[in-house]
Order: sequence, then structure tokens, then C-alpha cells
Amino acid sequence: MEINASLVKELRDRTGVGIMDCKEALKECKGDIEQAIDYLRKKGITTAKKRGGRATSEGQIQAYIHAGGKIGVLLEVNCETDFSAKTEDFTSFVKNVAMHIAASNPVAIDREGIPSEMLEKEREIYATQAKESGKPEKVLEKIVDGKMKKFYSEACLLEQPYVRNPDITVQDFLNELMAKTGENINIRRFVRFQLGE
Repeated sequence: MEINASLVKELRDRTGVGIMDCKEALKECKGDIEQAIDYLRKKGITTAKKRGGRATSEGQIQAYIHAGGKIGVLLEVNCETDFSAKTEDFTSFVKNVAMHIAASNPVAIDREGIPSEMLEKEREIYATQAKESGKPEKVLEKIVDGKMKKFYSEACLLEQPYVRNPDITVQDFLNELMAKTGENINIRRFVRFQLGE
């Protein structure tokens, strides 16, 4: 299939990715825009891993107060340059992640941030539940692992389904922004306040 300029422009408008990357994705996916978007998202993940070591000393701190003033979030997201930190895409990302945190109440940004006592307690509870289910001994560890995976997807911000698009995780949302900006972006820290807690 012929990859014309209008296809490249449409893909670029929808993803914010560079022209050459759009051309490559369209060639790889034989002109199918939706497949090309998925291709770029997957590529964004690998690009994000390559950028992981680069310093992030710029960024934004955003505050979000949920309607009614009963829940509030302070969030710091870092990037490499002040140019990226001032873009509409970056600002929108930080605001949306702050709203996500208000709605989803994660325990930590990633698995490393979850206190070890909490992990041990959860694993112990799941092991007890698995034993009481009467399933064969061989299956018990898989049951516990499956329940721990579900726990991580609820407790870790980056593993949670993104509230505005549950088909992707917050990590996927972050990877899309990194692919778009070409920079390493890091959700550094957050605090969530809830009245009465």
C-alpha cells in the first residue's frame, strides 16, 4: 500500500510522534492507522526504557481538589527540559494523573514503594484463602500469585487501569507521553488527602 502524506499527517496528529516514526509505523502496519497507533505505543514502551537513565530535573507540581473539597492530591512529575514541562500535553498529563490518584487511591507509585509489611500481610491472607479453597497443593502458589498481581494492579499507581481509559494502565499513559515528547518522564511522588483520614 502507498503511504501518502495525508496518512502520515493523520497518524502524527493523533499521536504527536515524529514524521519518520509515523512513516515507519504505517509501512510496518500496511497503512492501517489503528495498528500503527498500537505499533507506536509498543515502540514507545521500548523507547521509554532506553530513556530511563536520563536525568529528570524539570517538571511540575500540581494540586487537585475534588469537588466538595473532601479529597485533595499533590503530585510531582519530572521531565528533562523546562520546554516539555511547559507544554499543554505535559500539563494535561499531570492534571489527569492527579485526578486519577484522587479517584483510585493508590498506595504507592510502583511495587518498590509498597511497604514490605503490607505485602507480607496480603500474601499471608491470600495463602490462607487458597488453602481453605480445597484446591490441589500444586495450584495454590499460582492462585496466590494471581491474587498478588490483582493487588498490585489496585495498589500501584503505574499498574492501575487509567480511569479515563481503562483499556490502558497509567504506565501506558506515561509511555505515550514519553514517546510524544522524546523525553524521560518520571512520576516522582504524590500525597493524597481525604477528609477524616
